[in-house]
Amino acid sequence: MGAVDDPRLVAIRSVAAVLDGRSLDAVLPQQSAALDPAERALAHELAFGLCRWYRQLHALVAGRLRKPLKDKDREVHLAMLLGLYQLMHTRIPPHAAISTAVELARTLRRPWAVKLINGVLRGLQRELDDPASPLHARLADDPSLRHAQPKWFVRAMQRAWPDRYEAILAGLQARAPMTLRLNLRRMGREDYLARLRAAGLEGRSLEQVPEAVVLARPVAVEALPGFAEGLVSVQDAGAQLAARLLDVRPGQRILDACAAPGGKTGHLLELADDLDVTAMDADEARLARVGENLARLGLRARLLVGDATRPPADWHDHSFDRILVDAPCSATGVMRRHPDIRLLRRAEDIDALAQRQAGILDALWRCLRPGGRLLYATCSLMPEENEQQVTAFLERHADARNIDVPNHWGHARSVGRQTLPGEHTMDGFYYALVEKQED
Repeated sequence: MGAVDDPRLVAIRSVAAVLDGRSLDAVLPQQSAALDPAERALAHELAFGLCRWYRQLHALVAGRLRKPLKDKDREVHLAMLLGLYQLMHTRIPPHAAISTAVELARTLRRPWAVKLINGVLRGLQRELDDPASPLHARLADDPSLRHAQPKWFVRAMQRAWPDRYEAILAGLQARAPMTLRLNLRRMGREDYLARLRAAGLEGRSLEQVPEAVVLARPVAVEALPGFAEGLVSVQDAGAQLAARLLDVRPGQRILDACAAPGGKTGHLLELADDLDVTAMDADEARLARVGENLARLGLRARLLVGDATRPPADWHDHSFDRILVDAPCSATGVMRRHPDIRLLRRAEDIDALAQRQAGILDALWRCLRPGGRLLYATCSLMPEENEQQVTAFLERHADARNIDVPNHWGHARSVGRQTLPGEHTMDGFYYALVEKQED
């Protein structure tokens, strides 16, 4: 389906594609290509918001329908959800939220849906306006409904983080800030904050991460001082922890095993001279983005398309000093930036992902020289992908020794440390550092 010029229609068609299994990052740029910048921003806001709150909106609308709509009327259903999203989670006046949803039915050439959408949304508006309505009790009693998360994920967070799960779920609903990584070898942080102020932008430093600058509001990258020259990159503060944990030294041979899109690769190269870095990824198109990002930074690495579970045979003879395994994972720790994950991820995905992670760790361990270090990283909140994965790895490899990571950020787990969504502006990341013992 081609691009259209109605931002609301772009939003619902993009979310429809997500419900069919595609990622929002893949479909939204194509769908919004015909829009001017302001309308494109609106389409992105609505599509992201609709994904973020879909499960809540769907449940509330379902309670008002006598019977579910047919599959061929999915866009009508999404128009209704979009209207409710604007009623519940934006500052748009109620009459405007309802009228624009009704207008969408006309745009979709579904005149029969005009009365239905109007009636459902006005009924929900009355319930929302009534503090004694059962709707509010439902939201208060059901964390899955309140935070618009699948029940399996809520149960998993309750088991893994019994004292923090509510804060985690709330953190995943919040809007993530725009965080920059500054190349400190080219400019000091205070000097860069001054450049931001001169450009009319407001930022602040972050104590836990030396290179991090958190902006007061997001802006287009073209508006960032020094972006085109490679002075700064956009990267979550939690993701910036990885490169320093590896403690790279000049002249070392480094493998970034699952490198795309290249943020951590670039950070590693910024930290030390004369690094021999190989950036590998199984996806050729995504690996090309690594090359593009490094070119902007004025940095170079060897790019290799490859499966980390089957590394090249000659790597056993040319061992690496450091290996970063930024493992493919459930991405449950970055849902606030990628809200479509809550619609795409399934409980049964976790075991399959954990098996792949174990395969990558076992295969790459052979490529690490004695005395070298491997950093295992995920953007997951699931113990099966994190501390349980590393514990099992340590049990399988007698020559592997856990190295404690710094404790000035995150939360200690049985092995490694975890950042949680929203704490110190960070997304949810897990890190464990393992050293290969000498013979």
